[in-house]
Amino acid sequence: MAELLVPFAASILAILFSVYLIFDVRKRPAGTKKMQDISGAVRQGAMAYLAREYKTIAVFLVLISIALYAFLPQDSKMPTVITFLLGAIFSASAGFIGMKMALTANVRTAAAAEKGLKQALEVAFRGGAVTGMLVVGLSLLGIVISLYLFREPILIVGFGFGASLVSLFARIGGGIYTKAADVGADLVGKVEAGIPEDDPRNPAVIADNVGDNVGDCAGMAADLFETYAVTVIAAMLLGSLLASTVGPSGTNIPLQIASASIIASIIGIFFVRLDRSGNIMRALYKGLIASVVVAGIVFYFILPDFSLLLSAYTGLFVALIFFAITEYYTGKSWPPVKGIAEASRTGPATNIISGISVGLISTWMPTVVVVAAILLSHYLAGLYGIAIAVTAMLGMAGVIIALDSYGPITDNAGGIAEMAGLDKKVRRITDALDAVGNTTKAVTKSFAIGSAALAALTLFAAFVIEVEKERIKIGKIDKLVFSLSDPYVLSGLLIGALIPFVFSSLVIKSVGRGAFSVVEEVRRQFKLGILEGKAKPDYARAVDIVTKAALKEMTLPALIAVLAPLLVGLLLGPLALGGLLLGCILTGFLMATQMSTGGGAWDNAKKYIEDGHLGGKGSDAHKAAVVGDTVGDPYKDTAGPAINPLIKVMNTIAIIFVGVIVAFALV
Repeated sequence: MAELLVPFAASILAILFSVYLIFDVRKRPAGTKKMQDISGAVRQGAMAYLAREYKTIAVFLVLISIALYAFLPQDSKMPTVITFLLGAIFSASAGFIGMKMALTANVRTAAAAEKGLKQALEVAFRGGAVTGMLVVGLSLLGIVISLYLFREPILIVGFGFGASLVSLFARIGGGIYTKAADVGADLVGKVEAGIPEDDPRNPAVIADNVGDNVGDCAGMAADLFETYAVTVIAAMLLGSLLASTVGPSGTNIPLQIASASIIASIIGIFFVRLDRSGNIMRALYKGLIASVVVAGIVFYFILPDFSLLLSAYTGLFVALIFFAITEYYTGKSWPPVKGIAEASRTGPATNIISGISVGLISTWMPTVVVVAAILLSHYLAGLYGIAIAVTAMLGMAGVIIALDSYGPITDNAGGIAEMAGLDKKVRRITDALDAVGNTTKAVTKSFAIGSAALAALTLFAAFVIEVEKERIKIGKIDKLVFSLSDPYVLSGLLIGALIPFVFSSLVIKSVGRGAFSVVEEVRRQFKLGILEGKAKPDYARAVDIVTKAALKEMTLPALIAVLAPLLVGLLLGPLALGGLLLGCILTGFLMATQMSTGGGAWDNAKKYIEDGHLGGKGSDAHKAAVVGDTVGDPYKDTAGPAINPLIKVMNTIAIIFVGVIVAFALV
């Protein structure tokens, strides 16, 4: 298949560029022995957790593979099982290697900060770029291999399912881990004991730093890996299903867009550098804007139709708009964050009320943008136009994940600087990088949520067409209408709308239980005289507590995502299942936006006060802001981001089992 040569070459280029970045970062100085020892403790905890998490995921992969082989039609058994396992392995590999690189870059960023802001930014961003380019490279490579083996897009939906399942576990487990440790460390350390963040006397400090890596690095890598893969596959699937209207190149165009975007992202990464102003956010945005501009130029030459070109430009524009919207709601320079900080002067209650208000109002702009993108791209090129828009948007995933992974690297670098007792100017540099990292993490989550909503709509369109095909196969030629007046559609819609609420409740409660255990442990150790120097903190104990909590709590929410579409489809039929998918997309998109943006605003309100405003660190306003931040933590880093793979898992399962569900409904 000659049309696979270009995407194959582009995927290899992305992987090779990642290797180049790995060697570039590894050759940088790693600091003193004490710094390396601290980094080593974080590495040991993160790798131990990821190994145990992957063992748990492996059990599910085996069980689901058996179910796929047992229940799917003969012609799709092996293709689905093979691509399912391939998607899971590639997604896990991207997360593992990316996180390992972040653990290598954190101590080198702290060491570089001793030389200056410019050097520290370069190390941190390039460390994050490894994850970004691995995600797009391995994802595209897996799609190309799957397509080479099985030819038809419908037979490789399993690749997206495997990636989505790993992402779901990574987001739930990693999110529970990172926030249980973070909340526990902050409540006892900052609020009760009044010691600084990352103080080496805090027994939960290593667990907190481990959590940044397993939650934000491995978790976000898996999240956008599956969104990227599912989007490209869904666009190809729609292209093949609508071949009579979009032409024979419909399955190839998404691959060409993904290939061009990889080249654009590599070029954009080299544009990330500080200018004379020293503005960190501007330096990072230069890389994103350069990538978008280069992608737009290349799209002009590779897209055969002007309507498709404008659809692709719509996707690129949406990516930029989402960045601007989220920075407004989560950046320290803008009214929403300043308003939350001001509300902190009268205590935690008013801080929390203000934060909830910001999170809720933050949903309207992204919704308007998504609606406008859907209407415009559909007007230009129908359902396929929506698929092309979201493919172009996700094409920027390489540079966008780099912006996200940069965040936990700088956060860890600050922790290492604090625990190693480096000069205060080093901590000021890492704090400046980390504050921007909070915004880029929030922006990346917003990007992931918006693209997930558009990708899920593309998947839903493919599901509806597949239902019609399966009905025709068994002699049903009447058209199935998804009408809101149909009781089955309405019932499915309500159930689907309910699922993100139940799912979020479970994962937030899990964070609460884990944090409670950490709080109790830190209090116990403080009673031994750690703060007075009479005893040393037992970091390993806190790491073990949150590891066990995360692994124990992540199973039930994941089962909801897997079983809900199957049960509704088999018991109530394809109409109810269609309603379920739509309901989950609608409430999931809004809830994920509200929680991720609101949580980011709470976090930066705390940091705004820590910068010296409203009394600074140790003030009553600061203590109130810390409480608000702990409320926002499971919002922005656990429940909100985990809704993305929840939506995709449900949609991909519906497509994979559509034949079984249609046949069962007509028995």
